[in-house]
Amino acid sequence: MSSNPKIEDALREAIISQPDVILNDKDLMNALVAANERSMGANIVDLRGIAMERMETRLDRLEDTHRSVIAAAYENLAGTNQIHRAILRMLDPVEFESFLQNLSGEVAEILRVDAVRLVLESTQDDLELVLNSLGDVLKIAAPGFVDDYITLNRAGGPRQVTLRQVQDGPDEIYGKKSAWIRSEACLRLDFGAGRLPGLLVLGAEDPHMFGPQQGTDLLVFFTGVFERVMRRWLS
Repeated sequence: MSSNPKIEDALREAIISQPDVILNDKDLMNALVAANERSMGANIVDLRGIAMERMETRLDRLEDTHRSVIAAAYENLAGTNQIHRAILRMLDPVEFESFLQNLSGEVAEILRVDAVRLVLESTQDDLELVLNSLGDVLKIAAPGFVDDYITLNRAGGPRQVTLRQVQDGPDEIYGKKSAWIRSEACLRLDFGAGRLPGLLVLGAEDPHMFGPQQGTDLLVFFTGVFERVMRRWLS
């Protein structure tokens, strides 16, 4: 009598009638290839099996790369839509006070940040008193504050967009929310020749919301639009 187990008739007929089911099943094909190698003995090298394993490994890597590219594309599209929605909402107000309230309200919600602060440099004390009365969003600072805050007084010029983690947000920026801010985006604002720069700060409680490894293209675009909107108010 043969010691090799025989396949059941029903299973045999099912395989013969639907061979594609076996061919399309990765685990079953691996099991068949492994059984074939064992039947050939340890002294025989199956080059075809080795080639199949290498092709399978390359295919797995290709599928992982494909999924990563698709995920990145969807994430970029979602980020683009988010920035566009924030810009459209930012353009709605027709008064400066409403514009500031909108920044800390719906614009902040769309961008999913916990604090929005607009810093304007000024040498006029009376202007500081007037503007500070408009709420917590607007902050007035002495000339040089914007670049010092972005660079943290380190050597090198400030970038237009700086993303970083923070242990505690500074009180002069975030006020009562300073204890909860763990990451921020600093957007340097250029208001044109003869005008002091400004700063838009987006603060988040999530320490991973902003980081130096992230791309800044969308925030650079947002900064450019914000600069143009502010020039309208400053004029």
